[in-house]
This record gives sequence, C-alpha cells and structure tokens, in this order.
Amino acid sequence: MSDLEHVTEIDRVLRGQETGRDTLVADSWRRCIETYGMDPTRPDPAHIVPASQLREHREQAERLVATARSGLRALFRQVAGQNYVLLLADAKGVCVDFFGDPRFEDDLRQAGLTLGSDWSEDLAGTCGVGSCIVTGEAVTIHQGDHFGLAHTPLSCTSAPIYDTCGQLTAVLDISLLRSPSPKSSQNLAMNLVRASARRIEMANLMAMTRSDWVLRFSTSPEFLEVDPEAAVALDGSGRIVGLTHGAQACLSPESSDSLIGQRIDSLLHLGVDDLPDLMRGRPTEDRVLHLRDGRGLFGHAIAPQTVRRPMRSAPPQTPECFAGLAGQDPAMQGLLQKAARLAAGKMPVLLLGETGTGKETLARAIHVAGGPPRGFHALRCAGLRPETVAALEEAKAGTLFLKGVEDLDEAAQGALLKLLDRREDLRVIASARDRQVTVPGATGLREDLHFRAVGAVLDLPPLRLRSDVDWLIERLLRRRTAGELQLSPAARAELAGRDWPGNIRELQSTLDTAVSLCDGRVVDLPDLPARITSATPEDDLEAILDACGWNMARAARRLGVNRSTVLRRVRKSGLTPPA
Repeated sequence: MSDLEHVTEIDRVLRGQETGRDTLVADSWRRCIETYGMDPTRPDPAHIVPASQLREHREQAERLVATARSGLRALFRQVAGQNYVLLLADAKGVCVDFFGDPRFEDDLRQAGLTLGSDWSEDLAGTCGVGSCIVTGEAVTIHQGDHFGLAHTPLSCTSAPIYDTCGQLTAVLDISLLRSPSPKSSQNLAMNLVRASARRIEMANLMAMTRSDWVLRFSTSPEFLEVDPEAAVALDGSGRIVGLTHGAQACLSPESSDSLIGQRIDSLLHLGVDDLPDLMRGRPTEDRVLHLRDGRGLFGHAIAPQTVRRPMRSAPPQTPECFAGLAGQDPAMQGLLQKAARLAAGKMPVLLLGETGTGKETLARAIHVAGGPPRGFHALRCAGLRPETVAALEEAKAGTLFLKGVEDLDEAAQGALLKLLDRREDLRVIASARDRQVTVPGATGLREDLHFRAVGAVLDLPPLRLRSDVDWLIERLLRRRTAGELQLSPAARAELAGRDWPGNIRELQSTLDTAVSLCDGRVVDLPDLPARITSATPEDDLEAILDACGWNMARAARRLGVNRSTVLRRVRKSGLTPPA
C-alpha cells in the first residue's frame, strides 16, 4: 500500500465508509484524528524519551522487569531466529526492557523498536502497545493498520499484563521490522505473547502473595501444575486478595464486577478449609472444582510460603540509604532491616563477609542512617601505624570504621584502645573476612578490644549466593551508562551465571571493562573480560541452587561444572527443590 492509499483509507474511515479494517483499528484511527489531532500525512519518526526520563520509568518498573526477565529471555530464544524483537512497556507506553538482535540496532532504533521508545497511542498513533493500553486487550497492529506513515512496514503484536489487583501495569510486545503481508501470519506471535503475559502475571502473583493460599485452575488437567490458565490468592478467611487477569473469565465470565474481596465459596462449592485437598498429594484429574453456575474446572492449591503473623504496630520503614544495596533477595532484605534497626543505636557492629561483598558500603549506610551529619573515619587495619590512630584524637565525632579488624597488630590495637578510652563519641563499625574474629582470642585480637569492636554481627552473603544478581547487574550498568547501554541476552546470562569470587567489586570491574570495550549500545559476549575461576565450596550447593531459583544450568555455571554434575550432586545429597 502506498502512502497516498493509506491516507485515503483513513479519510474513508472517518467518513463512515467500510474498508475492511478491524473495528479496533478503525476506532483508533478516529481517536488519532478527532481526539489527538494527528495528521496522517506526516511521517513522524519514532519518539525516544531522554535518558533521565527513561531512568525514572525503569526505576518505577524495576520490580516488574525483575519478575518478567526470565520469561522474556525464554520467549526471545523462541523467536530470535525469525528476527522478532521483544518490548516490555510500562502502563504509560514507554519501553523499559528490550530484547533484540544487535546486528539490526540502527534499523530497530529508527523504527522505535528499542529501549526508551514511547508507544502511547496519543503520541505514536495506532500501534500495538498504544492500542493494547487503550483497549486492555491483546491486539495485532499489522503494517497498514498503523496510523503513522513511518510505522506502516511494522507488524506489532501486544498483550496486556495486569497486576494482582486487576489493573493494567505493562504491555508485552513482539514486533517485526518487516513481515509477510497477511495479518494471519502473526497468529503464532499472538499465541506466544498471550501465553508469556499470562505466565508473567502468574509469577507476579506468586511473588506478591507468599503469605496467602494460591488457587490455580485450568479447564483441563494436563497442564494444571506447570502452566495453569489463571489463579487467585486467598486470605485466611477465603476472600480473594489477588488474581491474574484470566481469573475473571474462568470464575465469573458473565460479570464485570471485580473479584477482589469476594469469598471463594460464593463462586465455587469450596471453602478455604478444603484447599489442602487440592495440593499435589492427589492425581490432577481428581482435583475438580465445581462452580456455582454448574461448570467445572481443575484446581491446584499452593499453601502459604510464609506464616502470616499479626503485627503489633506498623513495620519500620527502611531508610532510603539502604534501598540501593539489594534487590528482592530475602537474606539481604532481612540483613538491611536489621542494619536499619541497629543504625539508631551506639553499640559496635561487626560486618562479616568475603572480599568485595560491600562491607564498607553497608558501613557508610549505617553511618548515614544513624542521625545528623557526623564524621566517617575509615582505617585500613593491615599495616596500621599507631601515629595514624593518634591523629584521630581531634577528629569529628561520628563513626570509626575498622577495615579488616583481624589484621591489627599489637601496637595498633593498643593505640586504638587509648583512642576509644578518650573518645566515647566515636562509634565502632568493624569489618572482617575471617569468621573466627567473633570468637574472643581466636585471631589475635585482644579481648579488651574485641568487646569494643565486636557487638552485633551482620553477615553479608557472597554474590554467588544472592538471588538478586540480575537486579544488581542492571543497577550497576545503569549507574555507569545512565541507561545508554544495555546487555545482550547472551551477555546477561553469562554474567548471571558467574560465581564472582571477587563479589561486587569484581562485578563492578567487569562492567567497567565491558563498557569501555563496547562499540555500540549493546554490551555483548566479546566485550566481557574472561571470568575468574575459583573453587566453590561443596557445602554451598543448596544455597547456590536457592540463589539460582533451582535453575540447574545457571547453578552449574556458578559452580564451574556440567549440569549433569549438579544433578548428580543433588541426588547424592538428597536435596529437593522447595515446594
């Protein structure tokens, strides 16, 4: 179709003539003219938001991106050979995550198929993301369906992603720069994008409702446990407190009223006390749910993963200075909450952890959270001279950070004791690599100094045992490039699979090198420095599997062994994945 024919068809639609276009497309064209005041004769280019604005959108969508990332990688592997690209846009239409072939980077960016592109309908006209946001339904906007002349070569298939309260929170889009002419050629893309959006909603529901029962259901039993159609989360009284978008169609297709707050026994012949009968102990085909309207479904119940306990008061807010130190890693989140509580006190704190785990960064966060601006005085204990300690006699009140306290010699220990006797306004935070430092007399640390430096203990996990490695990689890369660079899927998988003997410090150095070597806007495998190999302790196997979400391939990369070796060790140790 020529540009003139396209503009002529839009004019015919505006005059009420039938052209064969889908009703959804015709309605969008009318909005573009009558509501947004767009000119169909202008080939407006794609709109890419500034880096600072993209940062804001990505930070707001950080949790969603982290939840969706593994599913998007799997989907991209399925379609990459057919030159598709994936966009994850937020509810405002801005692309906050992107998977595409870096060989076509310039063409993709020119077409707007890239990170930071704004596909809201009032800006880009009729398009996959924008029309999906407006209608709330999965759509294919194929070639001439687009309103703007600059976008008519594209084929874009989009599906909405809803949050646990039923609000549209994002759009998953799969697009082609060029495709076969029939719109039906995108039927497979539609099936893939719908299925991926459903799985992202399911993963989000499971992550957000760990203290509640989750009831998953399907119209047939075959894929009930591995790929259910929909799910609801239920509180202790059986009320629905969260759901996936498909739950409405499964449980109450004739009503548009929200299911949030409704009792499950008003929809099913089922109470909350019956849920244990729907767990994995029974054959799938026997777990039948009888709806009040006479229909039947198959159900699978998942018990609460954490016990809900009544709180005496609202939980304390973690100070902002701790917010950037960890993603959704349970161990790190618990450690930071403990650190936040300790920050307000005066007792000494010992930070344990391998080299490069971020002990000094945490010490500074505790110092900042402790109150008004004061001095932060860091001393490296290896080779510390008594005169260096004495120089702190006139130092500003605040925090004395002892880096590697197990490395203090006798002379430095004596000088520190004299200083601390005179300066009660200096709070001690110490760090150590050797865990024996917690035992008085085990490392050569004098007992009188031991009790001045070793109080509350915070044990920082090594990076190989953290489950938020993806989040940390993304955050550190964003700090270095202000969102201008992104990682290819292969590079991201390689980084996430390393065992990081140098921990965060090694990760920072690796990203600095990769950014320096990268020629374009995508950091790929050749840009990454070679990994540093190390022998990971055998007794870390279960912890590493937990950190990798029991992904055997990723755990094998971190351990530096074959996947079959991991499986053999798992069987030998009698380990089983969490329910």
